[in-house]
Amino acid sequence: MRIRPCIDLHNGVVKQIVGSTLRDDDPAHLQTNFVADRPASWFAHLYRRDGLAGGHVIMLGPGNEAAATEALAAWPGGLQIGGGITVENAADWLERGASHVIVTSWVFSQGRLDRQRLAGLSAAVGRERLVLDLSCRRRGEDYYIVTDRWQRFTDIRITAEELQELAGYCAEFLVHAADVEGRCQGVDANLLRILAEASPLVTTYAGGIRNLEDLELIRHMADGRLDATVGSALDIFGGTSLAYADVVSFHHRLQVSP
Repeated sequence: MRIRPCIDLHNGVVKQIVGSTLRDDDPAHLQTNFVADRPASWFAHLYRRDGLAGGHVIMLGPGNEAAATEALAAWPGGLQIGGGITVENAADWLERGASHVIVTSWVFSQGRLDRQRLAGLSAAVGRERLVLDLSCRRRGEDYYIVTDRWQRFTDIRITAEELQELAGYCAEFLVHAADVEGRCQGVDANLLRILAEASPLVTTYAGGIRNLEDLELIRHMADGRLDATVGSALDIFGGTSLAYADVVSFHHRLQVSP
């Protein structure tokens, strides 16, 4: 298990928000947990210093390209990039220093997976440099991938069969539990169980992590097979329940454990 750090950008500024409240048609609905007074590059330098590789820079809407570029320049090859990725711009982001590009909405159309688009993007950048963001929400007893700021349900359920098929196009999965993301009220244990049992690839879970006990729960439930991203709970993002230094120590302790 590894800790994957995050840099979420909104209007060019590092923020932590409740992801499910981000809507293009109603900006006033946005619930913001934290707004940084430091640039994205500061966080990239911090993660580089502490050896937390494989984190992601997510551009939440337009106006974030300059900040994202600065973050990637601060740690070439150390961070992934997502948000508005298409086959037209993916190679450019890799040239700017991203280790991988992360994609969701562009490979869906009207709630359906466009396999031709997905195959084309995978071929263009190489399967080994593509991450599929399978962020999802619960509907009944099942979890469905959601797109378009997590507002549109797709017809793709998170199942072993679907994950196995999608694994043929990418190197990793990134999964935000959108129903609990940004709320610091605990992880989605049901989703964790599904991912731990079904995912054939390296998979990073994000959503609801509030303390070290939650990280230990992820490690225990998945037997170390899932990585994790912590956001709003961290003190570097204004949180009060989880110290960044403790998370770094947790990460490095696991890397040297037998």
